[in-house]
Amino acid sequence: MDDDLVVMEMNSERVNEIAPANDCCSICHGTFTIPFKSQCNHWFCGDCIMLVWHHGAALQPCRCPICRRYITRLTPETSLPHLQDPQAMEVLEKVQKYNRCFVGGLRGFLQRVLDLPVFLVRIIREMMDPDRFGYYFYKVRFLALFLSMLYNTFSFDFIPSGSLGIVKLFDYTAIAMAVTLYLVGIYRNHRRYRRQALEQSDFNAWDDYTRVRISI
Repeated sequence: MDDDLVVMEMNSERVNEIAPANDCCSICHGTFTIPFKSQCNHWFCGDCIMLVWHHGAALQPCRCPICRRYITRLTPETSLPHLQDPQAMEVLEKVQKYNRCFVGGLRGFLQRVLDLPVFLVRIIREMMDPDRFGYYFYKVRFLALFLSMLYNTFSFDFIPSGSLGIVKLFDYTAIAMAVTLYLVGIYRNHRRYRRQALEQSDFNAWDDYTRVRISI
């Protein structure tokens, strides 16, 4: 039932467009797979452009890899056979959610509110990336400042702040959370690199062993 609704919704938005046969996806440099066109008239594989977005900021639309404009709408090509493929249906659903998130206005705001748990999980995952610590560190502190201002504006008094004051309490909490996630990210990266090194050393040891056996 959900798949039928997605198909109907995507069909209502499609225009008579087909990906150019003599061109390729500028992200994977391969032939188009489940192609979509941005509002700046550039074509990409559906999975590829979604990966670009997932590697960027969660609450912002992705930029076009070609012209660097923000992409707020992706339109599928009109080839009907793609709609019968389960993998294509999954990509279509992802792109449809993307379009609803960045359509703007009340509809886009409501969709972001509905997808807030997904965005929060993704933001936490991105905050554990040591390469993005500086980007999110100041954003989290700004959010803490905004929340403390709301707390003071509405005269709430359910959080004991002691001698610190609510502004410093929110700020220190945000710093502690950001640093904790940063350290967790470093630890996870260390474990991953160590595991890869062990796997590589085991492979090299096995390769040396087989060479010795062959020489014998």
